[in-house]
Amino acid sequence: MQKQENILIIGAGLCGSLLALRMAQRGYNITLIEKRPDLRKVSQDAGRSINLALSDRGLKGLRLAGVEEAARKLCIPMQGRMIHDKDGNTFLSKYSGRENEHINSISRPGLNMLLLNEVEKMPNVNLHFNLGCKSVDLENAAATFRNYETGETQTFTGDVLFGTDGAGSVVRKSMFEDKRFLFSFSQQWLTHGYKELEIPATENGGYRIDKDALHIWPRGADMLIALPNLDGSFTVTLFAPYEDSDYCFNNLTTEEKVLEYFNNEFADIVPLIPDLTNEFFENPTAPLGTIKCSPWNSYGKSILLGDAAHAIVPFYGQGMNASFEDVVVFDEILEKHQGNWDTVFSEYEKSRKKDTDAIADLAVDNFHEMKEHTASPLFQKKRKLETAFEAEFPDKYYSKYSLVTFNENIPYSEAMKRGRAQDKAILNLIDDGIIKEEMSLTEKLNLVNKETEEILHDDAVIKNL
Repeated sequence: MQKQENILIIGAGLCGSLLALRMAQRGYNITLIEKRPDLRKVSQDAGRSINLALSDRGLKGLRLAGVEEAARKLCIPMQGRMIHDKDGNTFLSKYSGRENEHINSISRPGLNMLLLNEVEKMPNVNLHFNLGCKSVDLENAAATFRNYETGETQTFTGDVLFGTDGAGSVVRKSMFEDKRFLFSFSQQWLTHGYKELEIPATENGGYRIDKDALHIWPRGADMLIALPNLDGSFTVTLFAPYEDSDYCFNNLTTEEKVLEYFNNEFADIVPLIPDLTNEFFENPTAPLGTIKCSPWNSYGKSILLGDAAHAIVPFYGQGMNASFEDVVVFDEILEKHQGNWDTVFSEYEKSRKKDTDAIADLAVDNFHEMKEHTASPLFQKKRKLETAFEAEFPDKYYSKYSLVTFNENIPYSEAMKRGRAQDKAILNLIDDGIIKEEMSLTEKLNLVNKETEEILHDDAVIKNL
């Protein structure tokens, strides 16, 4: 590796900041540019996503850069899903039957600030804010920016360019518009949008509901979720259809209608959000979509990472984790092929694309599972059996959720393939009455494993036809 190579990174969000830190640790000269103001110096906008679910894949990326322990201090462990039914009853569905497997609620700006602070400590990093990217020269790893404070334009050039500028990526748009190579792009929107609300802390800074869980109010067509914050509050997110429903964003246009909706569907949360209607109308409604594209690299000089390459919906809690895992995978391939960017970029995409496609599909699957199935008796039986398997046979059984969330050394594509087969096997065996209560856990597990392998075999035969 030529230690003095210059790396231009556009986008200083979570992925870009972690990438900049790791590349700086490797000795490259880094220019990291962000269009927004320095979030360490401005307050967070209301109604924007302020906490995320950090799990093993994301922690592996933070560990690579030496900031895992610092990040853990920002985390609140969540042991499972706390399901709220319409009558106000609750039950906890644990994420895993194994000890010490949980996900973590973490502040998005808090984690981004931590990474930026670490980046700024590196003597080989130049960090710029308030520079909006206006054009990209992919072939020459250069980009022109407008300074939002002065109005002036400035061009930066690197030996290679990384686009980590999120779902609305300007770098990706430049690839799409470049007619000299074939670029495929798809963007699929859900029929639902989301709006954020807040359960404030108690007067003494305590939590109004259990802080050790991710709370879900599943209602079939829509749902609420709530994640805890360190200050005692919860970030609440409403996912609802835009139209074609008795209650949807297009008809929730008056205070009376909003209160009617919440009292009918989520009555137990109404007393917990004292400023409900004001927050509902003041905070924005945002869409939910999946972005897939290829190729991620152009001319051996420019490449996309994170949401710029593969934006997903948030229902597996893997968006940030997948982006951090991008950095891990890229770093492994860079270690093997350093000095040859064309090979590094092509091998990275070849290795990574199938896995980001897989987690994108799994996230859409989990959207329907969370809002429709988590409260169903059949789903609850499946989860009860899976957690029993994991508790009794911790080294022999991993649910689909565990494969995705707690097994960072298993690719997403493999987790999806095996996890879907296991889900199908268990649901079929329960629904057909083949698994019986009087059976031992060993007998039940043997049945599930046998059925899973048959499904995997049949899927493989169909795929090869």
